[in-house]
Formats: sequence, C-alpha cells, structure tokens
Amino acid sequence: MPMAAVAHQMPQKDPLLTADEVAERLNVSTDWVWDHSSRKAPYLPVIRMSDGVLRYRASQLEEFVNERERLSR
Repeated sequence: MPMAAVAHQMPQKDPLLTADEVAERLNVSTDWVWDHSSRKAPYLPVIRMSDGVLRYRASQLEEFVNERERLSR
C-alpha cells in the first residue's frame, strides 16, 4: 500500500506544519520563521528533520501564540 494511502487512513491529531504555513498563521514572513527557528535556542517550537527541513506541531504553535498573548497583557 502506498504511503499516501496509509497516511490518508490514519487520523491526524496534531499535524506538522511547514515554515510557510507557520508564517501564514503568525502573519509574518517565512524568513522571520526561519530566523527564529534556526538559533541554538529557537524562539519557535521547532522539529528539525533531515537536510534542513523544519516542521512545527500545530498544538505547540498554538501554545506559543497563547503564551505570547498572556505575556503581553
């Protein structure tokens, strides 16, 4: 069975987002996302994959937004 068919059958509870999707969600540039993901102590909650590919858990991104909102009050 092809991987696409297997992935389609599995429920996605916490999807992994790309840097472009994170940039769109946060209304910032993709460069900003990359900059804040590539530091030794990244500002954003990032998952480093092979070959420089970065992914972000949707739930952790929402926690990040909620925390920034809480701190700005």
